[in-house]
Amino acid sequence: MLIDSHCHLNYKGLIEDQQNVLERARASGIDLMLNIATRESEWDAVLDTAIRAPDVWATVGIHPHEADEHPHIDTAKLVARAAHPRVVGIGETGLDYYYDHSDRDRQRSSFRSHIVAARETGLPLIVHTRDAEEDTLAVMRDEMGKGAYTGVIHCFTASGAFADAALELGFYISISGIVTFKSARDLQETAARLPIDRLLVETDSPFLAPVPHRGRPCEPAFVADTAKFLASLRGESLEDLAAATSTNFRALFKKVA
Repeated sequence: MLIDSHCHLNYKGLIEDQQNVLERARASGIDLMLNIATRESEWDAVLDTAIRAPDVWATVGIHPHEADEHPHIDTAKLVARAAHPRVVGIGETGLDYYYDHSDRDRQRSSFRSHIVAARETGLPLIVHTRDAEEDTLAVMRDEMGKGAYTGVIHCFTASGAFADAALELGFYISISGIVTFKSARDLQETAARLPIDRLLVETDSPFLAPVPHRGRPCEPAFVADTAKFLASLRGESLEDLAAATSTNFRALFKKVA
């Protein structure tokens, strides 16, 4: 059994057929799915899906793209919403300098608010980083000095050096369907050497469908394709990789029943 550690079940492309999406995931051997929040307006819907489906869990957070639109979302609001029994993580949050949809100072401020919420709740942090490795690590290290917290670098596409630094901070690394792309040579090299006890798999659906589903909306069932490719890349059996990544997910997201 596999776990999709990061998906967006309430996004366009999945929400229109959500029940069938869930059924296809179950039929493909997907045991659990973590439904990720990115803006306040979707918090209720993301949580409602997790309430209705026992194999779906939820997070609460503000994506860095949305930081400018959410100056009122502070640590207290995140902590309050995270008290719900179906909310098991804080995020996604982080820094995205590739698109710069939000002011960088605002992104960093929001990121820190999420880290404090993760520290206060004891829930793991879900980190998005793109073209912002130096600042992401600077914030994470600075905040770690104020008190321990844990989390995952989701949809990992950063450098091998960034992976090593994140692992040193105690973070997990989650691999998406990008690893199956022919252009992802550097990512494949890093993914092949990540420690098995710190590895997760995800879809980030409805985005980034893996080979052989390129050009289609991604969905949680496709995490099986990513896991199969990753296991081959690492010289491991699919069964061993599935067991390890599922164990890792439950070790990180301890609130999952």
